[in-house]
Amino acid sequence: MNDVFTAENMKGIAKTLRFHGNQLRHTVLQHMNKGIFSWATLISRIQSESPTVIIPHMGLENITVRELLKAKGEAEATAVYWCNTSHLVHEAVKHMTTHNVGALVVLKAGDEKKLAGIITERDFARKVLLPGRPSEETRVQDIMTDEDKLITVSSSTSILRAMELMTDKHIRHVPVVDDKVVGMISVGDVVRAIVDQQHQEVKQLKKYITGDYY
Repeated sequence: MNDVFTAENMKGIAKTLRFHGNQLRHTVLQHMNKGIFSWATLISRIQSESPTVIIPHMGLENITVRELLKAKGEAEATAVYWCNTSHLVHEAVKHMTTHNVGALVVLKAGDEKKLAGIITERDFARKVLLPGRPSEETRVQDIMTDEDKLITVSSSTSILRAMELMTDKHIRHVPVVDDKVVGMISVGDVVRAIVDQQHQEVKQLKKYITGDYY
């Protein structure tokens, strides 16, 4: 049945859409306002981009790290950008820049199947740039986060758990380990998934309101 919407009807629909569009964001963020980065700012910035479906709508509680890796595309999903402990920091930073990433997995020199830690742009800024250390003379092992302090997730870890770890541990990048390193997720990957799910939630609600669902 097709109804003629009055101005009052339309106001109600608009209010519902605004609430629905913000509800997911508020639910996710309500316990995540203590971190060193602002989830709200990241979400707002990515919301301004043109929405693209990266993960089929399934609800945040059902999304795992596996879906995040797949959403990066076939090439990126299996890509593991790395360096080893003996590399110079200058080389590691060049590698990050080449691949447009903010962190590298660090593998042990001489046994590059074993995880040694992680090096990030923040490590470079805090431990090399600020103290004025020469990156051409500093080894990755001197500034990286060691394996015993490293926070990792598996492919089966939920996106909500990954967000919780990032917030509680004040980190932006997390290696994905399934017996071996299979990838890396960043806070940007997580936020894009949140925004993507939100857009799809709103789209479904619009369809429901306009009668596309019966």
